Amino acid sequence: MSLFPHEDILTKEIASWKGFADRLPDEDRKTFLKMLNDCYRYSKAINAKGRPFRTEPVIMALLFSQYKLIECLETQLSKNKK
Repeated sequence: MSLFPHEDILTKEIASWKGFADRLPDEDRKTFLKMLNDCYRYSKAINAKGRPFRTEPVIMALLFSQYKLIECLETQLSKNKK
């Protein structure tokens, strides 16, 4: 049992990507691990989805995070155009 049971699915999923991360160039590895660790903001939603496909909610959290970033950048660009 984990010290943080609400993060258990996410912690296991991040650990499952260790081999992939280890083979990335240093700069890319740092970015990739930061991206995965940022998913902890959504750990309650990830655990609500849970099984049987634990990767699916993690991917959705990553996509959601990217979508929010894109929206923010679009807003900044439109403000700069005015």
